[in-house]
Amino acid sequence: MADWDDVARLALALPQAVESTSYGSAAWKVNDKGFVWERPLRRSDLTALGSEAPDGPILAAYVDGLDEKEAILAANPGCCFTIPHFDVFPAVLILLDRIEIDLLQELITSAWLARAPRKLVGPYLADHRATG
Repeated sequence: MADWDDVARLALALPQAVESTSYGSAAWKVNDKGFVWERPLRRSDLTALGSEAPDGPILAAYVDGLDEKEAILAANPGCCFTIPHFDVFPAVLILLDRIEIDLLQELITSAWLARAPRKLVGPYLADHRATG
């Protein structure tokens, strides 16, 4: 299972990614745009989720639209979820203590691809298609 060190390592391995903060929590950005960030549940989230509210560290990750969000949520119910506050927001919440590192890397990379400028995305994809 993953932890914050894994998040930092995976996020900072992406081109021009930097570690920062957002609303007092850890965040990782590219070109001043956050792509993954620590997202503790707030009181309103806990109320909305009720007994289904998870414990543990939570990472939010941008996704490339609401269709992708729904696909990720459907495919990964054990480690990915959403909250009413995110209903029309293209991001998923990830339970770090329940996600495998390979899936975490995939979600972080996808988040970066959704937020990075084209001048970084094109070369990144070309390089990774060539090597992988």
